[in-house]
Amino acid sequence: MSDAMFAFLVTLVAGLFTGIGGLIALFAKKDNTNFLAICLSFSAGVMIYISFVEIFDKARESLVYVHGDEKGIFITSLAFFGGIAIIAVIDRLIPHEDETLQSLTPKSDISSLTIKDTTALRRMGLMSALAIAIHNFPEGLVTFVATMEDPSLGIAIAFAIAIHNIPEGIAMAVPIYYATGSRKKALLISVLSGLTEPLGGLFAYFFLLNFFSDNMFGIIFAAVGGIMVYISFNQLLPTAQKYGNHRTVMKGLFAGMLVMAVSLIFI
Repeated sequence: MSDAMFAFLVTLVAGLFTGIGGLIALFAKKDNTNFLAICLSFSAGVMIYISFVEIFDKARESLVYVHGDEKGIFITSLAFFGGIAIIAVIDRLIPHEDETLQSLTPKSDISSLTIKDTTALRRMGLMSALAIAIHNFPEGLVTFVATMEDPSLGIAIAFAIAIHNIPEGIAMAVPIYYATGSRKKALLISVLSGLTEPLGGLFAYFFLLNFFSDNMFGIIFAAVGGIMVYISFNQLLPTAQKYGNHRTVMKGLFAGMLVMAVSLIFI
């Protein structure tokens, strides 16, 4: 198997985990949101740990190699906070639905929902799918490029992304299911949203790899570290805190860090 094919498969698998989240949402009990809180905080732990311990360090190494110690560290830090600024702007431009999943837990049955309820839920699900699809595209690009450069790091990043794709799939599938009563439609939308990740990988393959250098690699990786840290602190942890208690969130956070630490040793 070629390096590009392997990188594409890693990216595809990570994206398909939104579908797994959709399956869990449709067939698991939804009256306990602790599972969702654990998924979100665990994902945050994975992403925070890998961003600071692995991604930032590799970016710094590449940029120091090109520019020297002082300038290389400065560019790494600048790119890291540049990534935070970019994702913050994207976050402001994408519409958000702030409804909690607790309002979407089963009533007596789906037929008890009004037309107004189903319209609002359908819109929430579709807007969530759109927002997640937009976020997934650069994640796929990063996973593909990282796997091409260093397969072990690419797999670690894909693992982190796959874990946080599970609650994203849940967030899409639940409102769509309650709006339409169709498990197939809810699952299809969650899967399609995740497929923007391999599209990001294809974009990287056809448009970026020919221009890749140590300098570009370092800047992109540092920016990606900033993006992952922003997502963790701005979205994953606050949402986890909303769905679960503080103790549960902390357990998930540190468990994610521990699993990531162990995986980086053995992958």
